[in-house]
Amino acid sequence: MRKTDYAFWTFLLMTGLAGATTLLNVTQTYSATSSQNSELYKQLDLFGDVLERVRSDYVDKPDDTQLIEAAINGMLSSLDPHSSYMSPKNFRDMQVQTRGEFGGLGIEVTMENGVIKVVSPIDDTPAAKAGLMANDLITHLDNEAISGLTLEQAVEKMRGPVNTPITLTIVRKGRDEPFDVKVVRDVIRINPVKSHVEGDVGYIKISTFNEQTHANLVKAVDSLDKQIGPNIKGYIIDLRNNPGGLLDQAIAVSDDFLEQGAIVLTKGRNNEETQRANARPGDIADGKKMVVLINGGSASASEIVAGALQDHKRATVIGTRSFGKGSVQTIIPLGANGAIRLTTARYYTPSNRSIQAKGIDPDINIAEAVPDDLKEKIAAEKPRGEASLRGHLKNPDGSDQTKDDDLGEPSGSPSYVNKDADKDTQLQYAISFLDGKAKGPETSSATPTPQPDTPAAKPSGGDDKKAPDAAPSSDDDKKVTPN
Repeated sequence: MRKTDYAFWTFLLMTGLAGATTLLNVTQTYSATSSQNSELYKQLDLFGDVLERVRSDYVDKPDDTQLIEAAINGMLSSLDPHSSYMSPKNFRDMQVQTRGEFGGLGIEVTMENGVIKVVSPIDDTPAAKAGLMANDLITHLDNEAISGLTLEQAVEKMRGPVNTPITLTIVRKGRDEPFDVKVVRDVIRINPVKSHVEGDVGYIKISTFNEQTHANLVKAVDSLDKQIGPNIKGYIIDLRNNPGGLLDQAIAVSDDFLEQGAIVLTKGRNNEETQRANARPGDIADGKKMVVLINGGSASASEIVAGALQDHKRATVIGTRSFGKGSVQTIIPLGANGAIRLTTARYYTPSNRSIQAKGIDPDINIAEAVPDDLKEKIAAEKPRGEASLRGHLKNPDGSDQTKDDDLGEPSGSPSYVNKDADKDTQLQYAISFLDGKAKGPETSSATPTPQPDTPAAKPSGGDDKKAPDAAPSSDDDKKVTPN
């Protein structure tokens, strides 16, 4: 046989073997995939059988939509405490919360003895312009009695399209008869940032991280600078009982006070899903001393901010251990069928530590003093942190714990805050610390370790809104709803 013929037949043989190997691999892969799909379809058949049995034999005729929603929610909630299904209405409510604006009247209200009580009208809103006052009682909406409605139902009725009217029936102390007030709805913006001057210190309270947070924080710092002047000693950023919110807002707020370095790392299931958000030059506080206040109600986005400023030694964290929610949820719309909130990543502070089921430990641990008349009630309330939630994600380094090794206390820490600023132990300590009258932490925070180059985290927006999301609100606060 000639060499050319030998080479030709060798080539054909190798090609045939390669083709057979590829075909075998494809067949095996298809077979494995097909087997997995077959098992999944069997499980779906089981679900269909159960659904039909419930629809035909349950003692009362069930609502099909509620059955399907409950099944979907059950699947998601079995993953972890923060994944869930949102009905179209709940999805709309969530969008209102994260946007921080809606069509409404501009009053903060609560429920008292079956009627709506006005906590306060918001300045320059339709309610304020119509003359509504704190402690007014609203008994009727468009001549329909409020009695029997929940607070949420009443608030939903008061909200509505901009430029549409609603008539409120008001009972006011000092007036013998109820009277009607016609109010035209307008765009109401919820300001999550409140600030005031404490001597030579600027105090800023951030209640949530919605789309208005970063812009309003910048305005607050500018206003405090003008009020206090060049002798300002520093800033207190109060994140106590802040349940979290939008990831991009937590990044923006952290960036406001950092000149460089990592802010947060988010790590998904696969390595290519790792993202890193970096600070850009510019510190709106001009390097002034800072204190961040946290407690057991500080969660998620609040912990991202506290962790970033602590790791970079840009702020001293004072208070008690935070909630410990170190995961990120992505809101995935389902068209007209609502949306799902799905846990898609864990986040890490600049020093590459996960606070999942652990929380942020303050640099200076200061417990809030509790008035004598509340001690028994608060002592009976077991502090709840992420580690106490059934089905919570485990800390990736394996160190999450339900008990604190040093104190033997339950996960989490108290969330009580005294509403009287003069008796607010943590706030008064922070003021003394910035005034130089209280000592600093005995040990410094961890210095951020160099991180591998990873894609910068994109600010969330559009449909896939990312939210580190919420921890339970404090039971000490009466429920107040803006509308």
